[in-house]
Amino acid sequence: MRPALEVADIFRRHGEAFRAAQGGRLLPDQRRVMAAIAACRTATLGGHVERCDDCGMVRIAYNSCRDRHCPKCQGLARAEWLADRQADLLPVPYFHVVFTVPAAIAAIALQNKAVVYDILLKSAAETIRIIAADPKHLGAETGMIAILHTWGQTLTHHPHAHCVVPGGGLAPQGRWVGCKPNFFLPVRVLSRLYRRLFLQRLQAAFDKEELVFFGNLAHLAEPTVFAQHLGALRNVEWNVYAKRPFGGPQQVLEYLGRYTHRVAIANSRLIACEDGDVRFRWKDYRANNKSKVMTLDADEFMRRFLLHVLPKGFRRIRHFGFLANACRIAKLPIIRAALEAPEPAPTVEHADYRERYAMLTGHRIDLCPRCGGSMVEIGLWPRSPSPPRPPSRCDTS
Repeated sequence: MRPALEVADIFRRHGEAFRAAQGGRLLPDQRRVMAAIAACRTATLGGHVERCDDCGMVRIAYNSCRDRHCPKCQGLARAEWLADRQADLLPVPYFHVVFTVPAAIAAIALQNKAVVYDILLKSAAETIRIIAADPKHLGAETGMIAILHTWGQTLTHHPHAHCVVPGGGLAPQGRWVGCKPNFFLPVRVLSRLYRRLFLQRLQAAFDKEELVFFGNLAHLAEPTVFAQHLGALRNVEWNVYAKRPFGGPQQVLEYLGRYTHRVAIANSRLIACEDGDVRFRWKDYRANNKSKVMTLDADEFMRRFLLHVLPKGFRRIRHFGFLANACRIAKLPIIRAALEAPEPAPTVEHADYRERYAMLTGHRIDLCPRCGGSMVEIGLWPRSPSPPRPPSRCDTS
């Protein structure tokens, strides 16, 4: 069922004026994302015509934009990714560690997304690898999935990495070394090493002239000023925290399903778009996750949403250690043997898109909404060169 209000509706109604007002400040990638979301599942992208075999009802199924920033296009991608991960799960506790950056680093990241986000993910993974390999802690090789998020609940820029880590590691002799119950690695030790590794990589990027600075950060282009800037950050605590461990592999999948393909805001959080303002729900984590409502003018809402457009080709979900693509085929069987765990069942391939969608998401898009009969494709619907008209419901709550 389509939500009463979508991000696409806001872009359709207010996007043209926003693009004109922003001018050259709006990056090509941001313009592309706005256009893709506004066109998603409309006549602009074309589609196909379906007819019910039983009652004869005809409907047009418009194509999706498939953009990774689109709130409507993540369902099947998420389900396919989770189905592939099912075979990687181990019968051990899993831990969730979050790595954040200070506001001064977030500001640099906003002007250097590809470089700094890459540093964030690699530094987080390297921190866990080094501390876990230390015989004083675990003395074993770990594996992890790292997921980049760049937003807070109110759409402000807040880059951080969510790391899902099996509770143990592979020792050199092929043994599995489990961690202590309800304890993975010391957070303070992780924080200090993470800070050092991050700042080392950031300084190296500066030395290679991979960073750019403009606006209120233009002064950082001077080497001595940049060095002083980083020096001050070595004397503050960097927030690294561990959440409660998961109950088991199935809970890991449920968690990953909520986090891996999330976008800055889901359509379900939108309340209304009226009189030039957008209202949406958000959770105040500092007030025991209390649900609140925020109102932003449409231009500010779109500006915040577009802060989180990633550079083209950037991988926001990465695998490290024995879960890395180059390692898991060889090392996961060794770990399962050490744990005396059975091999995972082979995955079942579904060639037909609608069958695959139903198997992975539990939603049947091949059934008639009127009578439950089978919908059969009878032809293509051509693309429309004109943009879709703004829905009138964008003016109502």
